[in-house]
Amino acid sequence: MPERTVPERTLPDTIPPDRYPAPGTTHPQPVEFASAVVPPAAPPTTPDRTRAPVRLVDGLAYGGDYNPEQWPRHVWDEDVALMREAGVNLVTLGVFAWGTVEVADGVRDWSWLDDALDLLHAHGIGVDLATPTAAPPSWLHTAHPEVLPFDADLYQQPPGGRLAWCPSSAVFRRYALRHVEALARRYGQHPALRLWHVSNELGGGNARCYCDVSAAAFRDWLAHRYGSLDAVNAAWGTAQWGHRFGAWEEVLPPRGKHGAPNPGLFLDYERYSSDALLAHHLAERAVLERHSDVPVTTNIMVGPGAQVVDYASWAPHVDVVATDHYTLVDDPDREHELAMAGDRVRGMAGTREHRPPWLLMEHSTGAPSWQQRNRAKDPGEIARNALAHVAHGSDGALFFQWRASTGGAEQFHSAMLPHAGTRSRVWREVVALGADLRALGEVAGSVVEPARAAVVVDDAAGWALQHGLKPHRGLRYGREMRAWHRALWERNVRCDVVPVGTDLDGYDLVVAPTLLVLGDADAERLRAVPARGGTLLATYLTGTCDPTGQVRPGRGVLEDVLGVWTDEFYPLQVGERVDLDDGSVVTDWTERVVLDDAEAVVRYASSSLAGGAAVTRRTVPGGSGSPDGTGTSGTSGSAWYVSAMLPPDGVDRVVDRVVAETGLVPVAETEHGVEAVRRVGADASYLFLLNRTAERRTATATGTDLLTGVGCGPAVDIPPGGARVLRET
Repeated sequence: MPERTVPERTLPDTIPPDRYPAPGTTHPQPVEFASAVVPPAAPPTTPDRTRAPVRLVDGLAYGGDYNPEQWPRHVWDEDVALMREAGVNLVTLGVFAWGTVEVADGVRDWSWLDDALDLLHAHGIGVDLATPTAAPPSWLHTAHPEVLPFDADLYQQPPGGRLAWCPSSAVFRRYALRHVEALARRYGQHPALRLWHVSNELGGGNARCYCDVSAAAFRDWLAHRYGSLDAVNAAWGTAQWGHRFGAWEEVLPPRGKHGAPNPGLFLDYERYSSDALLAHHLAERAVLERHSDVPVTTNIMVGPGAQVVDYASWAPHVDVVATDHYTLVDDPDREHELAMAGDRVRGMAGTREHRPPWLLMEHSTGAPSWQQRNRAKDPGEIARNALAHVAHGSDGALFFQWRASTGGAEQFHSAMLPHAGTRSRVWREVVALGADLRALGEVAGSVVEPARAAVVVDDAAGWALQHGLKPHRGLRYGREMRAWHRALWERNVRCDVVPVGTDLDGYDLVVAPTLLVLGDADAERLRAVPARGGTLLATYLTGTCDPTGQVRPGRGVLEDVLGVWTDEFYPLQVGERVDLDDGSVVTDWTERVVLDDAEAVVRYASSSLAGGAAVTRRTVPGGSGSPDGTGTSGTSGSAWYVSAMLPPDGVDRVVDRVVAETGLVPVAETEHGVEAVRRVGADASYLFLLNRTAERRTATATGTDLLTGVGCGPAVDIPPGGARVLRET
């Protein structure tokens, strides 16, 4: 029978539904909101102040989202039997189960969830238990429609989707935390529990809300950030267009999709929105920690460009960084994007010398359901993708989902157990992958070998670049990030992708791609790289604006170290091309630059810019070296500036020279099309060799292939589309 749960606190409505005013109208009383002000993260407690590794299972984690509530009880017994056959040792449970447990306000039926956890535990399968707040129950939306988010045009999202709630809604927050409290109290000590999973893909459906509750929370966030309205006016440059604010109530979100919002207002609303969701995560986490000492995470969604929220600022607030990753069908370089995403997730935690393992919480065995034309994976691609994530630092490979749904919005999403069942190719590959991951069990807990190169990224810079009245409104933030990372990846030069604010000591090469927004402290970190004998490479627009989004007048924040300054931007029109003297053909972006003490490495060969510098290099006199000793006192460094959107062959030529002069070496010598990544443990190192071609390839290495148990080397044969994982000797 359903269990009636008496809530610990009452749930008063700040503004009852029948009195809830339309956005933009005057509230009859002060607006209650959930604060978006996020306290600083506690520092790591390990002796070297790095994040302690989290071991969820013996070996590598393998499994996926499990939704037993979608199936009759007899199917569950088949599920756990097949999970054991496939080698599943961890499943994510309860992601969308709020309404199937709390069937009415305060009325909970735990029976099926009790049964599911007990059944999984009896079969040796651990549970990553989700708080189901990504899926508010229908009764909550009916009773409190005010919690539904509004878009920028003040259209209110109807019920029925995921994450259909305003992150700043105090009403939603109370209901969510009440259910999380009940969940944690009931299962916080369950023997199957290995990990708590806060909500699901926060920001994936409610990244921005523009309602009046959000407006009030935004003003509160601004007051904490700036201290005064005068400081806000100064930061946003509101004197232009006469938009000075005289009272806090005048400050509204950047509503309307077709206007030209103040860039400072826009950028701060992006930051506030990220913090509002992070604040919700922290509120749920605090409840969980009152009832359990099991690690807590939430699944982020790291992709190829600017993220929906600033995930780097979230990383200190989870016990293990976990991400969902899905390749895009229209991406011609899917394998590279996967590798870069792994490097970016890894770069969010720890230090260069020790970046602890992360967790791949979701990816797909085949076609997802949300792209225009959903692509099935080719034979062998499931394993190659999963092993690539492990190579780049994940301590497991989990999927969405275990059993393919037959109804609902994601009924055609692929699964470990597809609609075709155990007779399918996908199932055979799932079972084979489980065996491979068991064979790699000793890799768990090892870390990716420290990189000597880094690409510095910033979501705020991406948000600023892609919105508002910019010189070229079609630029996309991920373009340069991917271009320079790809060139290093193809050469098997290990490269971290790290957020601004990262300590860059120890990196011999640092790339700063289109960091339009750059603070003084971050600029100083970049300047220090060539000063200690390293190489800095900055692309166009880097350092043009300060963190408020205001243009830096004069020479800019990095032009002293680069030895070059931009006289004028020359965005290219659709179909326009400009030749360079190295044979490259440039599209989209060029600049007229003036050399101070830099030299031109590549020049423009056509257009009104002909003869002017396109790529420059400056020798930077040596300084005192870096604190960790990687830089040498008196050693000269170099600072490069790339003023044009170079095509791949142009990027390759620059990278060849930079790699040579910096002394970077590949992880291993391989034929073209083989990715090499090394993980290092306490007693052994593990070389992953992934062949992304349709032909046999070779690499130079020696060791035992853990996937086959066979000794290899010095020439290692890698089958088409296949992999070797060597315990090196």
